[in-house]
Amino acid sequence: MSRIVLLLHGPNLNLLGTREPEVYGTATLGDHVARAREVAGMFDLEVEDLQSNHEGELIEAVHGARGRCAAIVINPGAFTHSSWALHDALAAYDGIVVEVHLSNPDAREPWRRTSVVAPVATGSISGFGGDGYELAMRAVAARL
Repeated sequence: MSRIVLLLHGPNLNLLGTREPEVYGTATLGDHVARAREVAGMFDLEVEDLQSNHEGELIEAVHGARGRCAAIVINPGAFTHSSWALHDALAAYDGIVVEVHLSNPDAREPWRRTSVVAPVATGSISGFGGDGYELAMRAVAARL
């Protein structure tokens, strides 16, 4: 059985560390990926990661994970609220899907409170900052 976890990051997450640090913290995307890899290693999980500001690239990555990866951990960024194409790609994936958000979308603007990803995710983790990536890796390990 595969022990690969695909860690996906959506638009603007390449700006973590400098973009709205009062909301998203000061850790960079690289910091979050390193932490996810560290925790995954404790469970003998391998992490592949991709950040893209392009919806189609994320969809292609989800398609490429089919039959190859045990799980997808995804922070879809703003695509959370609008990408039915990403929803459909994740719905066609047969492994574990964990949706992660650094902030708590339910505590923010009303438009952020709708996730089109959540209905096709195994579970969602939000509002715990960078700890969310650790929690996601632990959740994947527990489900495997």
